[in-house]
Amino acid sequence: MKRRSFIKKTGYSSLASIAGMPIVFAAKMPKDYEILAFQDPDPFELFGLDSSMVVLNNRPFNIEAQAHLLDDKVTPNSKMFIRNNGLIPKEINTDQWLLTIDGESVSAIKSYSLETLRTKFKSYSYQVTLECGGNGRSEFDPPAKGNQWTIGAVHCAKWTGIRLKDILEDVEIKKDAVYIGYHATDVHLSGDVNKEPISRGVPLDKAIQDETLIAYMMNDKPIPLAHGYPLRLIAGGWPASASGKWINRISVRNKEHDGSKMKGTSYRVPKYNVSPGEDVPEQDMKIIESMPVKSLITYPKSGAVFNLTKELNIRGHAWAGELEVAKMQYSIDFGATWQACTLEKPINRLAWQHFKAQIKFPQAGYYEIWARAIDTENTAQPMLVPGWNPKGYLNNACHRIAVKVV
Repeated sequence: MKRRSFIKKTGYSSLASIAGMPIVFAAKMPKDYEILAFQDPDPFELFGLDSSMVVLNNRPFNIEAQAHLLDDKVTPNSKMFIRNNGLIPKEINTDQWLLTIDGESVSAIKSYSLETLRTKFKSYSYQVTLECGGNGRSEFDPPAKGNQWTIGAVHCAKWTGIRLKDILEDVEIKKDAVYIGYHATDVHLSGDVNKEPISRGVPLDKAIQDETLIAYMMNDKPIPLAHGYPLRLIAGGWPASASGKWINRISVRNKEHDGSKMKGTSYRVPKYNVSPGEDVPEQDMKIIESMPVKSLITYPKSGAVFNLTKELNIRGHAWAGELEVAKMQYSIDFGATWQACTLEKPINRLAWQHFKAQIKFPQAGYYEIWARAIDTENTAQPMLVPGWNPKGYLNNACHRIAVKVV
């Protein structure tokens, strides 16, 4: 039922229960008036997004880019995908914000103000690729549950902050530490403050990598609210869910972190190949760590029309989780043959790499341009959607665009 119709047919007492408090002067509301509490915010205005971004849902907000929007070498805020599990915090007081380090494996609990974090520790900046583990989920058959991402749940922004390992060194963690888990101030969809929407973590060896940051800047500006203001954990190369937003606590664990979204099928895949639609016991699932090799053609836009007499310049990005991309190729004959692209080195570890190529078409007609990346362990992107899994994770099939040559 549409909200306006719902409000028209609902009594004042019911409205008050939905709003969470009495609606003062409710009886004086104009006929068919839609109160602000029930008006849906415009995500494009709210988050400063490009008008071509695609909203998958709004409770919580999940928004993706299209391939051609990701043409920038450093992704701007207006073209960054948004993936939330709960509701964005409404009240943030940076003067009182503390990052607390606790858990079984700290010698003593310690808290840091934002000012202390900025002044006590050296800052570092890295461009880091963050990709949702479910990017490409829409291509799985049978369909997998979750947001039906196509190809746009990935970005590579510049993050500035302090290394998590420097904070852990200052806290003095115990020798039995094996994992860290993050906690944040986002609100569970139910409104229950005792439930965490998401609380994931990474093993200690990932936590102490140079590029694992407690970030407070994105693209040389304060982190936008939708991306974790005022503090975000950045753990690049792994599913973006490992890079918690709005964090106010890090727990140092003597066991695998057991927070929300760490068990069951969340961000896990089967340990072995399964048949499409097959049920997989929880004990046979493994946590996703390094993301697979993948690439994206960002120019031209799919559906473009070009003149046969001219060469077509294509470009895009490639990434490979914890690894680098060693080779980049394209095909115009549906994968029968492959040609080399020019591939740049990453600006730093865990950043995506840029590629380009010039294509001369043999005759006029319809073509598909396929892109294939190969990592430093000689693993290539599959041409078709890889093995099915219950939540539709890790689809790294070759990206394709269609062009017409006239």
